[in-house]
Amino acid sequence: MIRLEHILTPGRSLVNVPGGSKKRVLEQIANLVARELPDLDGQDIFESLVAREKLGSTGFGNGIAIPHCRLPGCAAPISALLRLEAPVDFDAIDGAPVDLLFVLLVPEAATDEHLELLRQIASMLDRSDVRERLRHAQSSDSLYQVVVDVQNGS
Repeated sequence: MIRLEHILTPGRSLVNVPGGSKKRVLEQIANLVARELPDLDGQDIFESLVAREKLGSTGFGNGIAIPHCRLPGCAAPISALLRLEAPVDFDAIDGAPVDLLFVLLVPEAATDEHLELLRQIASMLDRSDVRERLRHAQSSDSLYQVVVDVQNGS
């Protein structure tokens, strides 16, 4: 089974990201991933995320969103974690603005493994203690470390 800390990196765990709007946040996610993985095109990532949001918001409630999509040219699952400076409206089910985003990009041929990753992310973010720890992390490293600790059961 893939573990979240293997598809996330401290470099893709960002705190105090300027929000603005849902579209702007998705754009920043795309640029962040494309910077770290030059084989992938930022515009493709952005368009794929936007297309997925059009099917229905990935805003989960409790200030959380899990933007995800299948991505042509993506060889293995990639994740990013952002905590926004200020919450943005994300059309979430509970209407609450979003300040924590856990992103999942998967290869075009999505498998059960990818659904399992989404399930892992959702069940982790379902815990109010985990959300609190993520919201109080002061740096990229500490944000990433919360995920590692939770995965290791602490």
